[in-house]
Amino acid sequence: MSEIINNREQQQMSQTKRQEILKQVIIDLHNGKNVEDVKTRFEDAVGTVTVAEISQMEQALMEEEGIPVEEVQRLCSVHTAIFKGSIEEIHQSDKQEDQSGHPIHTFKLENKEIDMLVNFKIQLHLERFEKEDTEENSYKLIEDLNLLLDIDKHYSRKENLLFPYLEKYGIFGPTQVMWGVDDSIRAAIKKAKNQLANNNGDKQAVIEAVTFVIREVSEMIFKEENILFPMAMQTLTEDEWIKIAHESDQIGFCLTGPAGVWIPERKAIEAGSISEGFIKMETGVLSLNQLELMLNHLPVDITFIDKDDVVRYFSYGKERIFARTKAVIGRTVQNCHPPKSVHAVEEILEDFKSDKKDCEDFWIKFRDKFVYIRYFAVRNKDGKYQGTLEFTQNIAPIQDISGEKRILSKI
Repeated sequence: MSEIINNREQQQMSQTKRQEILKQVIIDLHNGKNVEDVKTRFEDAVGTVTVAEISQMEQALMEEEGIPVEEVQRLCSVHTAIFKGSIEEIHQSDKQEDQSGHPIHTFKLENKEIDMLVNFKIQLHLERFEKEDTEENSYKLIEDLNLLLDIDKHYSRKENLLFPYLEKYGIFGPTQVMWGVDDSIRAAIKKAKNQLANNNGDKQAVIEAVTFVIREVSEMIFKEENILFPMAMQTLTEDEWIKIAHESDQIGFCLTGPAGVWIPERKAIEAGSISEGFIKMETGVLSLNQLELMLNHLPVDITFIDKDDVVRYFSYGKERIFARTKAVIGRTVQNCHPPKSVHAVEEILEDFKSDKKDCEDFWIKFRDKFVYIRYFAVRNKDGKYQGTLEFTQNIAPIQDISGEKRILSKI
């Protein structure tokens, strides 16, 4: 018995020591140490690394060492180069991720198409552009980058479906870091496309912009398949994968789609039907079914966040402006936004909670829409803050209204 206890203690000491070494590697990079020197020391001291250890290390950097999320994002590509080739593959006994239609199987299919696009097609057209920056060669790269913009669906499913479940298990660091890198990739693709479309003869700037996109997208594929996906397979239950698979088509797929419908060995969870119970309100009585139908037919998207900043409800209209999935229910609103915009969300909520403001409005251009976003503090009869209500509406058709309409249309 004492041998077992001693072995466990030695394993715990070994894991603690490895975590300290991993943290020190990134701290050294943060302080400007040479990558090759750090890599050599890492290989000598650690050898192979599990995906769980990398996840714990990133989270510890932010929580214990106080390194900002943005800095961990910057170092992420560097430490990927160090860990690449040394990550221990985690054996999955049931290999659900290899089954057609499983969310991870679909993510990997997309990654194959993305990899082919950036490392074959875009790379080939970039080499031709380097030799001769003609209008034709520029146009081919613009076409490629237009295709690559579809990567937003891949990243959005990851951020809005996969991340919420990981966060339920206390995994925050890696999701925050990866979301920030996703956003930088989105911006880099748009920047490269813009430079090509408005090329003023600065050939080198275009080459650097496109090369950056190729490198960052390739690194993200590696991080997903060697860190994120194995970690998710270790963590999530079959029930949670079923929910993710069920909601994925609401966001869409990138360059390809699921190879089939994933049917687990047991019967998939069936959504419970809405009760026909009635709710008596101050100004009327509605069944639950009537209430949901009414909310889903409003010409605005509604989201309710409770007093603890947790998303509790969103309407389910036919034409939502921004993607929402059921995975956000029960998630803090801060974790539903990219890291770079969290401060704005927190400022609005703080103004509402402190009674400084009762509402806040924004309006933005989004694709072919002009979106009016309104936030309202929800208070009870005593004026105590109970949550925040978000209204989102496409007001472009309203802006086009002129004159008067007093009779019914004949058509």
